Amino acid sequence: MTVVTVYSRTGCHLCHDAIELLETMKDELEFSIDVILIDGNPELEKLYGEKIPVTQIDGQHHDFWRIDSERFRSSLLKYRQHQ
Repeated sequence: MTVVTVYSRTGCHLCHDAIELLETMKDELEFSIDVILIDGNPELEKLYGEKIPVTQIDGQHHDFWRIDSERFRSSLLKYRQHQ
C-alpha cells in the first residue's frame, strides 16, 4: 500500500487541515498516512522548517504547505503509473 508521509509540527493548523483532508481521501485512493512530528529534531527542523506540512508519496516529495485535493489525486495516480 502507498504511504503518504506528512511532516508536521505540534499546533500547526495547516498540518491539521492537510491530515484531515488526506483522511477523507485515503480509503478511496487506498493509501495510509504516516505523520512525523519535526518538533525537537534539529535535522528535520532545518530541512523542513516553515515549509510544513510537507507531504511525500512513498518517500518522494509531493508538496508543502496546503494540499490541493485534485493535484494530490493526480500526483498519486501518476506516481502509481510509473512504479
